[in-house]
Amino acid sequence: MPDPTTAFPRRTVHLDFHNGPLIPDIGADFDPATFAQPFVDAAVDSVTVFAKCHHGHLYYDTARPERHPGLAPDLDLLAGQVEALHAAGIRAPIYLSVQVDEWAAREHPGWVALDDEQRMVKRGGSAYTAGWHVLDMSSPYADHLAEQIEAVVRRFAPVDGVFLDMCWDQPSSSRWAHDGMRRAGLEPTDARDRARYARRNALEYMRRYRDLVEKALPDDAVQGVWFNSRPKTNLAEEHRLLRHVEVEGLPTGGWGYTYLPYVARFVRPLGLPTLSHTGRFHESWGDNGGFKPQAAMDYECSQILSLGLTNGVGDVLPPRGVPSPAAYQRIGHAFRHVRDCEPFVAGGVAVAEVALLVDPELGDAPGPSGTGAVRALQQLRQQFDVVPPSSDLSAYRVVVVGESTVVTPQVREALEAFHAGGGAVVLVGAALRGSDGEPALANLPVDLHGPSEHPVVFVHRDGPWADGLQADVVLPVRPERATARPGAQVLATVALPYVDRNWDTFSGHAYAPVGAVTDDVLVAVGDRLVAVAANLLEAFAAHGHEQHRELLGEALDAVLPDPLVRAGGPRHLETTVVRAPSATVVHLLSYVSSRETPELDLVHDAFPLVGVEVSLRTGSRPSRVHLEPAGEELDVTWADGRASVRVTTTDGHAMVVVDD
Repeated sequence: MPDPTTAFPRRTVHLDFHNGPLIPDIGADFDPATFAQPFVDAAVDSVTVFAKCHHGHLYYDTARPERHPGLAPDLDLLAGQVEALHAAGIRAPIYLSVQVDEWAAREHPGWVALDDEQRMVKRGGSAYTAGWHVLDMSSPYADHLAEQIEAVVRRFAPVDGVFLDMCWDQPSSSRWAHDGMRRAGLEPTDARDRARYARRNALEYMRRYRDLVEKALPDDAVQGVWFNSRPKTNLAEEHRLLRHVEVEGLPTGGWGYTYLPYVARFVRPLGLPTLSHTGRFHESWGDNGGFKPQAAMDYECSQILSLGLTNGVGDVLPPRGVPSPAAYQRIGHAFRHVRDCEPFVAGGVAVAEVALLVDPELGDAPGPSGTGAVRALQQLRQQFDVVPPSSDLSAYRVVVVGESTVVTPQVREALEAFHAGGGAVVLVGAALRGSDGEPALANLPVDLHGPSEHPVVFVHRDGPWADGLQADVVLPVRPERATARPGAQVLATVALPYVDRNWDTFSGHAYAPVGAVTDDVLVAVGDRLVAVAANLLEAFAAHGHEQHRELLGEALDAVLPDPLVRAGGPRHLETTVVRAPSATVVHLLSYVSSRETPELDLVHDAFPLVGVEVSLRTGSRPSRVHLEPAGEELDVTWADGRASVRVTTTDGHAMVVVDD
């Protein structure tokens, strides 16, 4: 049994427990003798339990007035949960809410953040709609919370970790914030200065609370304090405050199925232990009576594992203190599969050949460019990380710079050094020009001539597309006019419509048909440099033309002709690679989501794979190839430095394990 105080968790539950003051009988049915058993049965090794919820109520033995009024005077609920979980060998990190605290907002309304019209900031609407008030961390509330944190970590030391929630940068126009801004030399009337002060204030309280928690950690702790609700792209700076990372992302709760593949690939190069939370909820947090389909739970947990993270599922503890059996049937089914897979990737590191260079100031939401890149690269079976410009690029073979990344002089210098060292660079759309308006890199395979006058053009190729289609395909974005330089390999050129669609010059419903084919280059390849003269990733995200993805794939093939993985099968198949101590593991994920409400994608079934060829670049002939966790031996062909197998499985997640 692992030591629950030091082992980094692999299969966790975040046990939400937000109870308003009108909820009675808090913990009335809690039984320390049986509390941990549902988690044991579901293969859970860590449960985050609550000291303080969004209502500002406390759930441990304390004389503080914030103690929940429905908690019996003789019940120390948090202590009972921690002791029961530890007795079962399960970690019990402790949760406290930060900027959301309804008790403090009611008792001390002067501590609530104010917007620039001096109105209280509230998540959820007006004064007469349900929602959370947001506290001002420049007010005395910061000291109030410090007292609560200190009391908790002193009472429960050594703690398994502390989860501090609702920690975004919150601008405020309160007198507390105004005073702090003036001391910092910032101007309260300037919205940008209010945002700067909010970031500075957040980093100050993060350092303060981190120091409180660190004193209560065991010497060999791998998990410390986590500040939730902050953009993971901030971790380029904030990772120095942390021992570990947690990624919250419920696909059905507003995050979507593109969020985790983007953020996970940004976080994992930092090298910090990382776990990710999905949820058992049909929609989002607090959906107490909602249960997502089992296939969706299985998919999301398997995807977390395949991306090199450890697993977490959000649940909610009913007020009377007994875990929901139905929830742990769902969670246990997914976690037992993950547990069976873990030995094959233990000690492993995710492998990536392509770096997608992004601006971390854009935050966690990838936007159209990032969304298009993630979807296209996944569908092309490319192994990639998402990295900020400050990253060391030397470990990658190709860097893709999407249209939303500004090529500053510093980025230009890094890309030139990477290219000079033998790497390939793909520049898409606006990234072809630096922040100074000049070409982003020397020796581009094209000359640039400024934006086209046509807002909609067509992709022209001399030959057919992969499926045999012989046609010019619409590209509904304005390209940059570009001409090929000598020696460039042109993959596609621009065809123009007969006329542009304006109020007085239009033909047809959407755009005019193809008119003239031009010599303007859309995609060209030079010496390990690819120029894509339009915002192709944004177009793919918005419109989903498979030919746009295929065009990017051809460009990558030109500079990365021997990718780590090749795989057939359906386009939705996700492949990721982990290098373990004595094997290389190729994850295969085959689930399909469908849009079933205006805003909800659901997964109901695994999609079988039948005779799908999977090829891995290897340095030598493997000693054995097997499909796990089924334990099936696979016939392998080894030629030209590649090991190839055919996979048939009805499971949504399987692993091709290639032993050295």
